[in-house]
Amino acid sequence: MLMTKERRPAIRTLRGWAINVLQEAGAIHECEAHGWAKDLADPHARQRAIEIARQDQPLGVSPEEAVAEVRDVLDSIGDTCPECPSPLA
Repeated sequence: MLMTKERRPAIRTLRGWAINVLQEAGAIHECEAHGWAKDLADPHARQRAIEIARQDQPLGVSPEEAVAEVRDVLDSIGDTCPECPSPLA
């Protein structure tokens, strides 16, 4: 039986690839109302994203560069949407 590996969509930038990996791993998701990425603070999802980056990086990118980009993207995303009203307001 022929089995194929599902291919990820073509991504134009390394940052875009890292965002896709983080979404796929369940580490981030989009705000439904505004589209901002939000960090879900799930350590297991973060580790899955790093493993994906280490094992399945884009062509021409080393595993270390891929992991560094995933970590950089995670560091740049907060856990709240900047456009949503604060729950304390």
